Amino acid sequence: MNMIRIACLGLTGVMLGLFLKQVKSPYAETVSLATCLLIIFFSLSRLSSVFELINTIGGYFAEQKDYFRILLKIIGITYVADFASNICKDAGYSAIAGQIEIFGKISILAISSPIILALLETIYSFL
Repeated sequence: MNMIRIACLGLTGVMLGLFLKQVKSPYAETVSLATCLLIIFFSLSRLSSVFELINTIGGYFAEQKDYFRILLKIIGITYVADFASNICKDAGYSAIAGQIEIFGKISILAISSPIILALLETIYSFL
């Protein structure tokens, strides 16, 4: 239900911003910024449950803390790369956005290499 509220808030902000932009009002950017800040505020209120989930999952990986840390780094890289890439695309710099995405993918591949090697060693031991 919260997602529907956030979607409605975002769409309302876009519609209001588009209306104000047609009138050439300087308030269009203010409406956009206020909408973004409200969505970020609601997103931050959900972080406590995410951190609780991460701690619970971390308990299951008590013996394999390294793999769990790698997984968290991969998730972090994914979010940061996506966020930065979307900002660049919105600003009209799609070439830079593409480079950020490529660097994020290469970083994920480099960080996940111990897991890939362990998986290959496990498969090889079964053969």
